[in-house]
Amino acid sequence: MTEKIRFHLDESVSNAIAEGLRRRLIDVTTTPEVGLITASDEAQLSFALSQNRVLVTHDDDFVALHQKGVGHSGIAYCSPNRRSIGEILNTLVLIWEVLELEQMKNQLEFL
Repeated sequence: MTEKIRFHLDESVSNAIAEGLRRRLIDVTTTPEVGLITASDEAQLSFALSQNRVLVTHDDDFVALHQKGVGHSGIAYCSPNRRSIGEILNTLVLIWEVLELEQMKNQLEFL
């Protein structure tokens, strides 16, 4: 059986996106909720990997970690202030609808 994508939003992502995903019954955690507010980027990525969650971020440090070959369950990246909350939310819902977790493993998606 294929596993549905679950998301983890780092501290750079608006909580409104988490709320929007939850309204659509999509599993999501946020950095403050899991006690990682001061954690390093590596710790954030490690948490998301341990939970099989795609990390959603505006922080380009995660793009660099991906390019260095650090393993992850998937990264969804959007440059800061490039897209509205609604556009980001709609894109994440589309990713959730059409992709499986295994397809996101070690992949970087630009929103």
